[in-house]
Amino acid sequence: MLSYRHAFHAGNHADVLKHYVLSLVLAYMKQKDKPFWYIDTHAGAGLYALDSGYAAQNAEFDNGIAKLMTATTLPSTLADFVTQIKHYNHGSLSFYPGSPMLAHDFLRADDKMRLFELHPSDCKLLTANFESHAKQVRIAQQDGFAGIKAYLPPPPRRAVVLIDPPYEDKQDYARVVSMLKDSLSRFASGSYLIWYPLLQRPEPAQMVGQLMALGAPNWLHVTLSIQAPSAEGFGMHGSGLFIVNPPWTLAQELDASLPALTKLLALDDSAHFSLSHEIA
Repeated sequence: MLSYRHAFHAGNHADVLKHYVLSLVLAYMKQKDKPFWYIDTHAGAGLYALDSGYAAQNAEFDNGIAKLMTATTLPSTLADFVTQIKHYNHGSLSFYPGSPMLAHDFLRADDKMRLFELHPSDCKLLTANFESHAKQVRIAQQDGFAGIKAYLPPPPRRAVVLIDPPYEDKQDYARVVSMLKDSLSRFASGSYLIWYPLLQRPEPAQMVGQLMALGAPNWLHVTLSIQAPSAEGFGMHGSGLFIVNPPWTLAQELDASLPALTKLLALDDSAHFSLSHEIA
């Protein structure tokens, strides 16, 4: 929906989980001396100011990335992620990179990015943020649910695909399942990361069940809840990622680091994470 602007939520707890996991997947992909593509179906603006504009209104980053930036001891993989965020800041926390900017940090000369963003204002910002990387990055003001078909399979037959719709439209849950089913029929070996919110409504859990029912032999499912659901039944109390074809190292890395991340982001004693996976 064109009313959604991710800047309001930049750097919050959901961004931290999503981008931390994405960084682990991309770090693994670049270990092989073969090119890969990064495809982002809902890319956003690419870079967000935290000290002004939309992000400063609710300051959701205070309960997200800001807590990691001031942590004194972190597991090594989390410390690497924080170091990456610090590269966008000089001293105080003023900027937070979105998924396209973070992903670009991992690209080598032969790797490519394909980004979709439907919102005209965010697409304009995204294009400006990658203006100097036009040969490596292609940006389309288009619905990524439909646009991704043109890029699967990618020429190098290696890709990381982030599927991150706003879910303001309830139909997004069904669209995610339909898109993944179609994408796997075109490119079964790709690594697909599907982010979703933890809400007191049935659609998120139903979607995860439907994703599992697609029968992908290799998957990983991680959730992180930072607080108890509200008594009124409103708001996001955590988020999750369902990953098809994850790196074989990912489960071990998350199992070692999620206890520390959960403790840092917890808003009450009910904070917890879950981790399950199946590797053929």
